[in-house]
Amino acid sequence: MKYLLLTLISAMLLSVSWPTYGVPFFIFFALVPLLMMEHGISKFSQYKRKSWMVFGLSYLCFIIWNIVTTGWLYGSKNPDGSHSLLAVLFPVLINSLLYSLVFQCYHWYKNAQGTYWGLAFFVAIWMSFEKFHLNWELTWPWLNLGNVFSDYPKIIQWYDTLGATGGSFWILLINVLIFYTVRIWEAGRKRKSLIINSLIIVLLIGFPMIISLVKYNQFNEKPIGEVNVLMLQPDLNPYGEKYSKDSITILKELLALAENNSKGKIDYYIAPETAIPGRGSISETAFEKSELLNNVKSFLTKYPGSVFATGISSHRYFLDKNNLPKDAYALNDRVWVESYNSAVQIIPNHKVAVYHKGKLVPGVEIFPYMNVLKPLLGDAMLNLGGTVASLGTDKERTAFSNPFNKGKFAPIICYESIYGEFTTEYVKKGANFLAIMTNDSWWGVTEGHKQLLSYAKLRAIETRREIARAANSGISAHINAKGEILEDTFYGDKTALFAKINLYDGETFYVRSGDFLSRISMFSLGFLLFYFLIKWFQAKTQKKKN
Repeated sequence: MKYLLLTLISAMLLSVSWPTYGVPFFIFFALVPLLMMEHGISKFSQYKRKSWMVFGLSYLCFIIWNIVTTGWLYGSKNPDGSHSLLAVLFPVLINSLLYSLVFQCYHWYKNAQGTYWGLAFFVAIWMSFEKFHLNWELTWPWLNLGNVFSDYPKIIQWYDTLGATGGSFWILLINVLIFYTVRIWEAGRKRKSLIINSLIIVLLIGFPMIISLVKYNQFNEKPIGEVNVLMLQPDLNPYGEKYSKDSITILKELLALAENNSKGKIDYYIAPETAIPGRGSISETAFEKSELLNNVKSFLTKYPGSVFATGISSHRYFLDKNNLPKDAYALNDRVWVESYNSAVQIIPNHKVAVYHKGKLVPGVEIFPYMNVLKPLLGDAMLNLGGTVASLGTDKERTAFSNPFNKGKFAPIICYESIYGEFTTEYVKKGANFLAIMTNDSWWGVTEGHKQLLSYAKLRAIETRREIARAANSGISAHINAKGEILEDTFYGDKTALFAKINLYDGETFYVRSGDFLSRISMFSLGFLLFYFLIKWFQAKTQKKKN
C-alpha cells in the first residue's frame, strides 16, 4: 500500500504541474515519490518479482500522467462524428510504456551499480529518451519536462541559452538531489548534511530564475525593422464544413475576412494550416494555373506590397516508377502521387513559394515505420477526414523572403512548433520572425489548443523571434521575443488579428548550439553503459580465475 501511495503521489504531482491549468513548481519534486517507491521495493520489500512490481507501478504513474495531461486527444473525431478512441489510446498507452521502460532501465542499472551511479544514469537516460522522442517516427514530445514552464516565461528566459531541453535537465537534477537528500537524512539523521543539501537545492532552483528575471528586465535587442501582419482565423469546422463546402466558397470567405479587416498597410496576410482548398489538394506542378491561388494574387493587386501566406493541402504527380519518393502512392499503373501538408507564399507576378511540413503527426500524417508495422497493424492510419496516407516532407527548413520589406518568416506548420532545435533551423535560414500556421480545432474546447499555444512561447524565447500565430478557430496570437502573448483571439471566433511584428536578426546561443545538453547526456549514457560492461567483464574474469 505504501508503494502504491508513493506512485499515486508522483502521478498527481506530475499532472498538476502541467500547463495550462497547473502549478509547475510541483515538478521539482514530482519524481521523488516514484524514486522512493523504486528504492523501497528494491532494498526493503519481500516481493519475489521486484522488477515487475517496479515496472507495474511506474506504468500506472505514467498512464495517469498521460491521461490527465493529454486525454483531450479524445476530442478527435472519426468521419462519422464519433470520438476517435484510438487517437487517445495509442499515444497514452505507448507513451506511458516508453517512460516505464526508461524507469525500468534505471531500476536495473541502479541495482547493478549502486544508488549514486544509478541516479546519474537516471538523468542521462531520461534526457536521452526525450531527445530520441523528438526525432523518431513515433515522435510525441508533448510531455518533455522542459515544456512545463511554458506559461511562466519570466522565469525561463535562460532557455535562449539551453532551450527547453535545458529545462528538462534542470528538473531532473533537482528531483535527483531532493531524493538523495531524503535518503541521506533517512540513513543518518544528520542535520548538517540536510541543511547543506537543502541550501544547494534552493540555490539550484533559484539561481536560474534570478538570471531569467535579470535577462527579462534587461532585454534590449534592437529590431532591424517592423512589419504589419494580419492573422486570419476563419473558424472552419475541420470535420464537416471543410470537406463539404466548395473550395471557391471557402477561399472567398477567407479573402472577405482579410478584406474586411484590412485597415491601413498590411505587409503580410497569414492564414492557418490547410486553410485551402477544402476537400482534395492543389497540384504543385500547376500552381501558376491554379484558380484558387490566382484568385489570391488578384486579391493582392488591391493591396500593393502585400504578401499572402497560407497553409494548403498540395500534391505532386510522378510518372517514373523507378524514381519515386518513399511516400508516393499509386493512383493507377502509370501515375503515382505524393501528398503534402504545405505552406505557400503568394505574391503577384512571382512564382508561388512552397514549403512541406517536416514534422508529421504519427498515425494521422505518417504511418510510423510502415515496413515493420503495416503487416502487423494493417491500415491503422487515423482517418480524421482528408487523405489517409503518409505525407511527404521537406528535408530542410525554408524561410520565405519577399521584395517589399525586410521580413523573412519561418512557415511553421502546427505540430512543428513543439520542436525547439527543429525551429532553430528556420532561423539559421535567415528567418527574422516566426509564422505559425495551425489548425487546433480537431480537439474542440479542450486543453489541447491551449497547450500548443503555450508551447509556442518556448520557441519565441529560444530563438528571440516574435511570433505571428494564425489558427483556424483560435487561438491566434502575437507573441513577443520574451515569450509573452501581447494580443490574442478567442477560440471559436471567426475573426482576424492585427499585429506589428518586430524583426530580429541575431542568433541566440541555443540557435547556434541546439540541444547540446541532450547530446552530452547521450554521451554520458554511453559511458555509463560502457563502465558497467567493463565492470561486469572484470567480475566475470575474476570469478573464472577463482
